Amino acid sequence: MQEFPTTDNLRGFCAEGCGRQDKQLNIYDYFAGVPTAEDEENLVEVQFKNTRKEFFRNDNHLDLHKGDLVAVESNPGHDIGVVTLTGRLVHMQMKKAHLRPGTELRRVYRKARQLDLDKYEESKALEHDTMIRSRQIAKDLGLQMKIGDVEYQGDGLKAIFYYIADGRVDFRQLIKVLAEAFRVRIEMKQIGARQEAGRIGGIGPCGREMCCATWMKQFNSVSTAAVRFQDISPNPQKLAGQCAKLKCCLNYEADTYVEAVRRLPERHTPLETQDGTFFFFKADILAGLVSYSTDKRMAANLTTITAERAKEIIALNKEGYKPERLDETADNEPKRPFDLLDQDSLTRFDKAKGKRRTAKTNRRRPNGNKGNGNHTANSTAPSQD
Repeated sequence: MQEFPTTDNLRGFCAEGCGRQDKQLNIYDYFAGVPTAEDEENLVEVQFKNTRKEFFRNDNHLDLHKGDLVAVESNPGHDIGVVTLTGRLVHMQMKKAHLRPGTELRRVYRKARQLDLDKYEESKALEHDTMIRSRQIAKDLGLQMKIGDVEYQGDGLKAIFYYIADGRVDFRQLIKVLAEAFRVRIEMKQIGARQEAGRIGGIGPCGREMCCATWMKQFNSVSTAAVRFQDISPNPQKLAGQCAKLKCCLNYEADTYVEAVRRLPERHTPLETQDGTFFFFKADILAGLVSYSTDKRMAANLTTITAERAKEIIALNKEGYKPERLDETADNEPKRPFDLLDQDSLTRFDKAKGKRRTAKTNRRRPNGNKGNGNHTANSTAPSQD
């Protein structure tokens, strides 16, 4: 691997890798500022509306940086997008997108001019009304589909209609009606529910922006097995995301739980001791603790032990030996219940002060007077002589 010299101006992360970007799927270019990194690959990554990204060739050798608005080749005409990545990291992103090395890429024409931006803004202003009208047209044609978003090309010659459908849809008649209504070239693109949520964006129940709108590009299927491995309550309302599918974050810790479950004993194997038979009740997977009950159907005499101790008892049972008790460190004396509210009693300081006050009063009184309350005023009054 080639080594790059490190100078005082090249230590840590470079600020040029952040760039200016207000769109989704933001990427930090950690090769920014590295010598020769920008010259190795004459490729750029350009982002359009929401999460749509494509790769282009910079044949004109333009000085492009992250955040620049460029006019790129399209079919037909040209489109306007934002440069999100340049240099060596683009080649890595292409591998991640499963693009073959011989894939033909389109070109970057130029940096966007003011005339291009005016036409771009004019086309974008039509997107919302076009989406509402196209939904009504699809409903009138009786098509079982939902048009989730419309994206106009930068020059206004083409419009992409993103739709969601459970089955196959014959939209040949729809394309004819849309072309006559909007006078543009129509392109239909089917997306899934997760992709729609990523394009729209939003805040998840965790309080952060949704993963599909910030960094996720490939959506792996989430099965109910990930829920079972993590011992999560199967509540559809809590497990479903804004796309009405199982949350993608259920897969994040699934592998860790699978490895932790392998270290636990078999749940269907009871533990035999001299005190009786104990059955599996619940387990703390990550902590490696298992709780056993003397009843199969309810919590009775719950005892929590480690997974190693449970496996040890199972091995002893197979040899025909029963240990004295389940937990070898257990105390025979029953534990007394402890009420946390006792230590916060409002009168705990009054009792102590009362005892100290009584002791001080007895020391001030003469001998023989026990402080029974029957003494007279003359016994404590000063002499009048």
